[in-house]
Amino acid sequence: METRIALIGIIVENPDSVEQLNHLLHEYGSFIVGRMGIPYEKKNVNIISVAIDAPQDIISALSGRIGRLDGIGVKTVYSNK
Repeated sequence: METRIALIGIIVENPDSVEQLNHLLHEYGSFIVGRMGIPYEKKNVNIISVAIDAPQDIISALSGRIGRLDGIGVKTVYSNK
């Protein structure tokens, strides 16, 4: 199956949802190339970027599941390759 490279940008505004978010990222861990988290204390949020190489439907499923978590915003950017 053909895969795509994408970057999933996540902003966590509700710290109570972090455990669920980490569970989802672990569930899709075999597709994740890398992950970087930045706590931004001035605004009381956490910013996470996740690089992923997976089939389109997997990326969409993960993004959708993350977006349904309370207090978490998500956007996905896809590579043209």
